[in-house]
Amino acid sequence: MNLQKIKFDSQGLIPAIVQDANTKEVLTLAYMNEESLELSLESKETWFFSRSREKLWHKGETSGNTQTIVDIKFDCDQDALVVLVEPKGPACHTGSVSCFTESLLSGGEEKAEAAVTADFLYELENLIAERERLRPEGSYSTYLFEKGVDKILKKVGEESAEVIIAAKNRDKEELKWETADLFYHVFILLREQGLPFKEVLNVLKQRHTEKESGK
Repeated sequence: MNLQKIKFDSQGLIPAIVQDANTKEVLTLAYMNEESLELSLESKETWFFSRSREKLWHKGETSGNTQTIVDIKFDCDQDALVVLVEPKGPACHTGSVSCFTESLLSGGEEKAEAAVTADFLYELENLIAERERLRPEGSYSTYLFEKGVDKILKKVGEESAEVIIAAKNRDKEELKWETADLFYHVFILLREQGLPFKEVLNVLKQRHTEKESGK
């Protein structure tokens, strides 16, 4: 990025809108100065400037909830940034995925809750990736990764059968639990195969687009 194009305000700051690169949810609004922007570009993790403390801060330095930068874009006036990230945990100090949780519109909170529910799938993917890397003792995910693809495939098959049985029996409660188990084991399989969940979503989106266009 050519920093000479960036227009910092009179205090040497520029607003940075942090957005989840996968879900596109806005996570937080912070400010960067030239130094924090340079650190962000070098480290590929978000650094900001705290206006209240008047100092640089590295997101996740104490909490561990870092944000890996995918891209940084600036607007047509060059005085605002959008930072696309892959978060390693909640963006908000309250523990929420996003700092933007309150709605001024009727029904807005319900829609926001649905978006957070979708985000959980990415949180699950990140958690499973962490289990594969660290292999914590006693973790079921660790057990599956150590047993290998044959064991994982067997579990996907078993859970698929359980979903079929629950649906055949018209047992919604059982279907709910068995479907959750199936989703989890499919995510394990995707990780073992090195296939990001977003690529699966891209296929679904493409099919939906083709269907809507009449293809």
